[in-house]
Amino acid sequence: MKKLYEKKPVFFAVLFIILYCAVTIPIRGEYGDGSIQSLLGLAAVAAAIAVVSSLIPLWKKLGAAAKPQNVRLCLWFLPMILLATGNVWDGFSRRYSGADLWYAIGSMALVGFVEEMIFRGFLFRALLKKDGPRAAVIVSAVTFGVGHIVNLLAGMATAENLMMIVFAVAWGFVFTMVYYKSGSLLLCILVHAAVDVLSVVAAETAWGTWLYIGATVVVGGAYSLYLSKRVETPEINRTDAQAKSGAELQDP
Repeated sequence: MKKLYEKKPVFFAVLFIILYCAVTIPIRGEYGDGSIQSLLGLAAVAAAIAVVSSLIPLWKKLGAAAKPQNVRLCLWFLPMILLATGNVWDGFSRRYSGADLWYAIGSMALVGFVEEMIFRGFLFRALLKKDGPRAAVIVSAVTFGVGHIVNLLAGMATAENLMMIVFAVAWGFVFTMVYYKSGSLLLCILVHAAVDVLSVVAAETAWGTWLYIGATVVVGGAYSLYLSKRVETPEINRTDAQAKSGAELQDP
């Protein structure tokens, strides 16, 4: 796996995307998020990522546990943190109870870890080295969003899935830019997990859903643009060209 990561990092990331989809789609379609099967399936994928990241090793290289940099310039990440609460802007609802509630919460927390490690840690970093920041940010964010089309296979309605894709693309840009400009994948993992966990207890009214999607697109887009223009890239995410010149070459 180490040789594969070093020689073909994009292919390495794609393999984990395929693994993630192959394991979770059938389980979610058959049993739903509030099931022990969903929790165990996600735990298996998370364990595979953790083991591989330890053997290569990747934790430090990816900034998986790094303290965020540029905190003040990143506006203390308040726009992202505010958006993370959006699922419950229209209130709470108990769609799960008993053990199913804890299975769903655990599953959604693991989704935050798995998706950030794959789409930001593996895919974005691979593209950053290969194609530079602009292409890496766009492809990582869009791939993350469009990847949610697989929810169709898990039983989600088409219109609902299209809204989810728009929402996920917007979040993809936010997560990717925050990771790129703060150097901390841990921050993205925690916020991503919070977004998904709160979805478990969200009321999900029509007006609340549209408000949240609109706010994420507008606020998330403005915040991502701000980060790209005003915040210096930390050393951990600098390309070789940027490191040599000391400039924000090809910044998105």
